[in-house]
Amino acid sequence: MNLKTINPKFLKAAVYGANDGIITTFAVVAGVAGAGLSPSIVLILGIANMIADGISMGVGDFLGERSEQRFRRQQEKSSQLDGLWRTGLITFIAFVISGTLPLLPYLASAFGAPIAQSSQFLASIIATGFAMFVIGSLRTILTAGTWWKNGIEMLGIGAIAAVAAYSIGAAIERWII
Repeated sequence: MNLKTINPKFLKAAVYGANDGIITTFAVVAGVAGAGLSPSIVLILGIANMIADGISMGVGDFLGERSEQRFRRQQEKSSQLDGLWRTGLITFIAFVISGTLPLLPYLASAFGAPIAQSSQFLASIIATGFAMFVIGSLRTILTAGTWWKNGIEMLGIGAIAAVAAYSIGAAIERWII
């Protein structure tokens, strides 16, 4: 792999999409689990959030890139707009792929895999934590840094979001009922 041929914007879009996809989808899983709701609610909210938020992230990336390029074009009096749609598509794809990971235990169970309902959340935690660490670590292939530090950094950010979502779900469930 020739590192000089990789556009840094594509790396940014992939990391941004993967990070947000896995964190926001797992936040839905954790919030629903914290509220003690059924696994079917996890799938309904998780998939709906993953697709809608993935589209939002991809389009948001596209609009941000287009705004930046239009601004530069106006400053430089250039008419060139470079591959605007690519970073948005990369953000969307990374978001959806990584966002699927926290839902895998629930999806597997829905399709007949013998995963006890009481084990689904734990399996989601393990899958999500592992994926976050791996995604964080893989950044070092293209960037400087220590692989395990980058992995822990991304895992730590996700853990903070997960604890917050679970706690809020549990608190709202107690408040409502």
